[in-house]
Amino acid sequence: MPTAAQSPSPARRALWAAALGWGLDGFDLSLYVYALPGIIASLAISRAAGGLLATETLAASAIGGIVMGALADRIGRKRAMMISIGWYALFTCLCGFAQDYAQLSVLRTLEGLGFGGEWAVGAALACEWVSGERRGRDLGWVQSAWAVGWLGANVAFQLVSVSLHGAAVWRALFFLGILPALAVLYIRREVEDPPIYAETNRLSLRASVERLFGAAMLARTALATLLAIGVQSGSYAVATWMPSYLSAQRHLSSIATGGYLYALIAGSFTGYVTAGTINDVLGRRRGFMLFSLGSALMVPLYLTLLKENWQLIPAGFLLGYFAYGIFSGFGPYFSELFPSGVRASALGFCYNVGRGVAGAAPYLVGLLSAHAAIGASMVAVAVSAYAIAILAALALPETRGVPLDAPSKLA
Repeated sequence: MPTAAQSPSPARRALWAAALGWGLDGFDLSLYVYALPGIIASLAISRAAGGLLATETLAASAIGGIVMGALADRIGRKRAMMISIGWYALFTCLCGFAQDYAQLSVLRTLEGLGFGGEWAVGAALACEWVSGERRGRDLGWVQSAWAVGWLGANVAFQLVSVSLHGAAVWRALFFLGILPALAVLYIRREVEDPPIYAETNRLSLRASVERLFGAAMLARTALATLLAIGVQSGSYAVATWMPSYLSAQRHLSSIATGGYLYALIAGSFTGYVTAGTINDVLGRRRGFMLFSLGSALMVPLYLTLLKENWQLIPAGFLLGYFAYGIFSGFGPYFSELFPSGVRASALGFCYNVGRGVAGAAPYLVGLLSAHAAIGASMVAVAVSAYAIAILAALALPETRGVPLDAPSKLA
């Protein structure tokens, strides 16, 4: 059976597919962040209700991630990835037709079911094709596609804001969410399942669950999930409300808000790419602790301590570097923590249950902002979340250098 080293072309196509799926995932999720102020205004809802829409999507993604991860262990990474991308693209687009809060809530929940599966399946696909010594760096480049998708959403928001007004802005943004469906055509034609998957014994959903929560893996599953909860809670507390913070507390226009977010996007791209190398050099655990600490320091600096708006540009770059670069560690680390027979199931569960619980962070910020400034509310939730991430990383084993078929060598 050919390996990635002997046959680089299938490996390269798998990395491109994972990057394409993740970048378009970032594009679709970011559309809601930009749409949120307009949704709150046009539907006359509270910030807490707006945050709850994000929470519902992320909570549903937990269910979608578990189901799609288990499906990927049964029918293959390629087919599961196509289903996931097509699903979330369709329901993102349909959100643009919502006539009231209830309809939008249902559609956002359905979007989350597909959205949750893409990362787990794409990460398993990419990690199983690349070599162990380059896994962090290669997955860092894949993760950097999220910044490209975010950039695309930012550009789309600025263009649509100039051309349209009122509710038409957020509706048009959601209509653009159908674009990721085009990725399915590339994946169908160009991508192959990795050899390690072809050699894996297929487990039933029940057997996968029993293995993940058996005595040998229970602590690892719980701690990996806790790490995902901490990191993603910090990220969503900041990302979901950032445009609202810049407009409400910094008094920036919609166009100016998009301009300031370019600094965050540039920092995130740099963080994604360099974090992969850092994780290969320092190890997975130290990488998570370093980026969690950097995020915990930059969040209050950016949101509460800087007085002049121009200072947000260099600080935004550093905030984006740490708060988003940290995500480059998830694919390699979680893939190395779990064996092939349950790898996609484990990634789907740990990352997406983490994302589902983290979905409470935007809602908590919305609640707190009724009694305190929105920036201070974001800080309270995010810093607490990064403290949880540091504790989880301390308790997990190191996996750097461990081959994917040798989980018994974890130390």
